[in-house]
Amino acid sequence: MSELLVDFITSLDGYASGEGWPGFWGLEGPEYLAWLGEQPEATYLMGANTYRLMSGFAAGEVSKGQDEFRPEEEASVDELTQASKVVFSSSLEEPLTWANSTLVRDDAVEAVRAMKSSGSGLLSTIGSLSLCRSLLRAGLVDRFRVVMFPVITGVTGEERIYDCYPDVALEMTEHRTFDGRIQLVEYKPRVLEHPPFVAPA
Repeated sequence: MSELLVDFITSLDGYASGEGWPGFWGLEGPEYLAWLGEQPEATYLMGANTYRLMSGFAAGEVSKGQDEFRPEEEASVDELTQASKVVFSSSLEEPLTWANSTLVRDDAVEAVRAMKSSGSGLLSTIGSLSLCRSLLRAGLVDRFRVVMFPVITGVTGEERIYDCYPDVALEMTEHRTFDGRIQLVEYKPRVLEHPPFVAPA
């Protein structure tokens, strides 16, 4: 059976990106980059918006405010291009132009449930906040990992990650600090029907 990892990189205040900031907020270091290079092969799951953004990067488009990719960003996009990707969308059209991408129009929750039961490798989300939320609500997520970068983007932050999430109990299974400033925390999640000290209605 496949394992499903929801994987986020965030600012300290829970934003997935920030206007005017480069990838990794420009704060990645050698320990973190080495760890990224050691990650096991995975099939990446994403929605249409993340696909459009990332496939644009792969085609050479750069983020607003940047003239070109930094080497670290380019290497990250190149690795994603080589990886197997499953894109859940009713609006995208085939064939998908980003290499190694498969379009799935079926319900994402049921499709991932089937992928988990019939597969044996690692499934990992990338971006795709609403997809991650749906998979978590459905109880399909085995590991919930967050890498927090030491920046608060209260003014420029975009894509608040946890809005509209259910209440979730998190059992920590791993934690690590990279380069003296980047904090990784990984949990086993359990979706709560109600807060622990509130009786059900």
